[in-house]
Amino acid sequence: MTGVILVLTTMPDDDRADALARTLVDERLAACVNVHGPMTSVYRWKGQVERDPERQLVIKTTRDRLAALETRLRALHPYELPEFIVVSVDEGSAAYLRWVADETRSG
Repeated sequence: MTGVILVLTTMPDDDRADALARTLVDERLAACVNVHGPMTSVYRWKGQVERDPERQLVIKTTRDRLAALETRLRALHPYELPEFIVVSVDEGSAAYLRWVADETRSG
């Protein structure tokens, strides 16, 4: 285990995706956030099938920052139930994984 994780979430538009990404990096909750291009999500919500444009965000952080990241993301996110999926990183470039850890150190 490296301690580095990826957190996946979605946002409804470019402006809010960019603002969330910037905030998470500024606050050292993420070393990097990839904001992917427009996509369409089809999902069931409250008994209805919905279809909406979204942006996928891939947040690179560490397990040590996970609780603070989740709290902040939920405070800033416009959705009632935001996607919050955590993917463990078992291997990777040692230098890159160190960079993620260094950039997400609090204090």
